Amino acid sequence: MIGKNRLILLLAPILLLLTATPGLSDPGGLALSVKAGTLGAGLEGTAGLLPRINFRAAANTFRLNFDTSSRDNEYRMKTRLLSFPVIADWHPFKTSALRVSGGMVLNYNKADFRGNTRDGITIGSNTYTADQVGKLTGKVDFNKIAPYAGIGWGNPLGKNGRWSLSCDVGVVFQGKARVDMFASGPIASDPNFQADLEREKRNLKERLEDYRYYPVIALGINYRF
Repeated sequence: MIGKNRLILLLAPILLLLTATPGLSDPGGLALSVKAGTLGAGLEGTAGLLPRINFRAAANTFRLNFDTSSRDNEYRMKTRLLSFPVIADWHPFKTSALRVSGGMVLNYNKADFRGNTRDGITIGSNTYTADQVGKLTGKVDFNKIAPYAGIGWGNPLGKNGRWSLSCDVGVVFQGKARVDMFASGPIASDPNFQADLEREKRNLKERLEDYRYYPVIALGINYRF
């Protein structure tokens, strides 16, 4: 969705370097990170709770517009990523910055879209003209509270200098997409058209099925206070 395969290739060498970084934290320590990845760009704060346990809270955002299609219909998508993860990290090894992470994400990721009805559009099993449908718009969103699980490398509160790098690989379990669609034309209230609109919504949900498990890959630059 946001160049996930390319990002994995870019991060692979960094992951190998970070695994050798000591993983012990300074309890009571604080760090601030600038991050970028599949959740967007954002800021993250880290606090040390115990020598091997850190607590993180972050805010991420990003906007992306693109064209897509469902069957023979074209849609203009306006995507807004906005999320607020709250995560605990456990560093199981003293000599490695490997971390096991879990938490929750306040998830406001969503997309607004508009169908291209200029030359007519097929909805459900019928074709309608632009005059009949008018504007065809809709929105997509997911569960607002979503569990997170993952692993990572690097410790913002490590004792090898104030500056460090870190990386996260995980999954946000954001559930099935919710899709709503609306037409502004004179046929909008017709029962047969509404039935076709429901079929089109199901088609879009099927295309978004993979995103119920949203992949997280993020790279961070950290500063320890």
